[in-house]
Amino acid sequence: MLTILGFVMIATFLVLIMMKKMSPMGALVLIPALFCVLVGKGAHLGDYVLKGVGDLAPTAAMLMFAIIYFGVMIDVGLFDPIVRLILRFCKADPMRVVVGTAILAAIVSLDGDGSTTFMITVSAMVPLYRRLKMSLVVMTGVAAMANGVMNTLPWGGPTARAAAALKVDASDIFVPMIPALAVGLLFVIALSYGLGLRERRRLGVLTLDEVTADEPEQVLVGAGSGGKGANGRQGGKAAPTGGGAGSGTDAEAASTSAAKGSGAPDASDDDEFKGLDPHRATLRPKLYWFNAALTVALLALMVTETMPIPVLFLLAAAVALTVNFPHMNDQKARIAAHAENVVNVSGMVFAAAVFTGVLTGTGMVEHMARWLVDGVPEGMGPHMAVVTGVLSLPLTYFMSNDGFYFGIVPILAEAGAAHGVSALEIARASLVGQALHMSSPLVPAVYVLVGMAKVEFGDHTRFTVKWAALTSLVVLAAGLAFGII
Repeated sequence: MLTILGFVMIATFLVLIMMKKMSPMGALVLIPALFCVLVGKGAHLGDYVLKGVGDLAPTAAMLMFAIIYFGVMIDVGLFDPIVRLILRFCKADPMRVVVGTAILAAIVSLDGDGSTTFMITVSAMVPLYRRLKMSLVVMTGVAAMANGVMNTLPWGGPTARAAAALKVDASDIFVPMIPALAVGLLFVIALSYGLGLRERRRLGVLTLDEVTADEPEQVLVGAGSGGKGANGRQGGKAAPTGGGAGSGTDAEAASTSAAKGSGAPDASDDDEFKGLDPHRATLRPKLYWFNAALTVALLALMVTETMPIPVLFLLAAAVALTVNFPHMNDQKARIAAHAENVVNVSGMVFAAAVFTGVLTGTGMVEHMARWLVDGVPEGMGPHMAVVTGVLSLPLTYFMSNDGFYFGIVPILAEAGAAHGVSALEIARASLVGQALHMSSPLVPAVYVLVGMAKVEFGDHTRFTVKWAALTSLVVLAAGLAFGII
C-alpha cells in the first residue's frame, strides 16, 4: 500500500504543477501532508517535516548566502568579461546562443555546485534571450542538462556518495567514466545545436551590430529602446511563439508568456529589465582582481572541503559586501536587490523538506525502491550494472542523492555481487541518471534556475525531462560501448 501511495503522491504532484493547477511551493507542502494523513500517520507529520527541514537547513543556508555572494559579484562586474566573450561567440544568432548556454553551463559547472552554475549562466544569458525573444525554457533545459552531466565530478556530490556507500575510491569510479561522460556532454551540445536551429528558424538571425545598432555599448540592456528586435521589426513586440512551422513545443511556446505570468519583466520594457548594464552604478572595476581572487579562493576551499560550504558562502558574502560596498546603506540596497531570489529559493527548499520528510518518514520511498529492485527478473542478475543505470533515472529523479546512493545503490551492488558484477561497475552505472536528476523537484538548485529565469517550473519540467532522460541513456550506452559499465 505504501508503494502505491508513494507513486500516486509523486504522480499527483507532477501532474498538478505541470498543469499549473498549483504552485510548486503549495504542491510540495499540501500534497505530502494530505498523503501523510491518508497513510494513517498524520499525527507524525510535524516530526517528519522538522526532520526534513533539519536535513535541508544547511542547503537553504548555503543557497541564501550563495545567491547574495554571486549576486554581488554580478553587480560589481566580475562576470562581465565572460558575458562579452560569450556574446562575441553568439553574434545574436539563436543557434549560437543556445550552444553558448550549454558551453557556459558546462564550464562553470567545474566548481561542482549547481546553484553557482545556474546563477552565473542565467545572469549571463537571460538578457540576450530576452533581447532576441528566445525561449527561456530552452535556456533552463540546456543549462540543467549540461550541469547534470558535469555534476558527476568527484567533488560534485554523486561520485563521492557512491564511493562512500560502496567503499571504493572515487577516482576509480570517475576516471574510467570520463569517455562516457564526454559523449554525454557532446550530446548535450549537439542537442543544443538542434534546439538552436529550431529557434533560428522561428526567429531568424541578425548580427549583434544590427541588434544594437542604436546603442552599441548597451549589449546587455533591455530590448525595446528603438533598435530592431530579433524578428527584424522595430519596437519591442515579441514574435509569436506558438503555431506555424518550426514553432517548437508547447512548453517552449509557453515560456515567453510564462516569464510574464511568473512576474518576469516584459522584454520590451527597458525600465523594468536592465540586464548587465555596462554602465550600472554598482560596478567596481578597481576591485576586479580582488573579487576574482576572492571567488577563486572560495571555489578552491569548496573543492578541498576545508570548511562546510554554507559557512564558506556566509563568510565570502560578508567579505564581498563589506569590501565592495563599505557604506551600510549600499549593503542594505544590495541585499534588498537579491532578496526576492533568496526568499523564493529558500522557501522552496523548506517546502521540499515537507515532501522529502513525508516520503522518507512514512517509509514510502523505501517501499517504492525495494519494489523496483525486487521487480528485476532473476535472469537480469549478470546485467545488474545496466539495470542500475536504467533505475538511476527514475530513482534519482524521485529521491535525493543521499537516499539513492546510501539506501538503494548498496542493495543493487549486493544483488550484482551475487552474479559477479563488481561494485565499481554498479557505482559507475549509478551516475548516468544525473542529467535527469538536476531537474528533479527535490533538487534545490533547480529552483535557483527557474526562479532567476522567471520560468514556470511546470514548463521547465515538460520540456526538459524527455531530453534529460535521453542524455542519461546516451551516457549509459556510451559506458557500455567503451566497456566501462
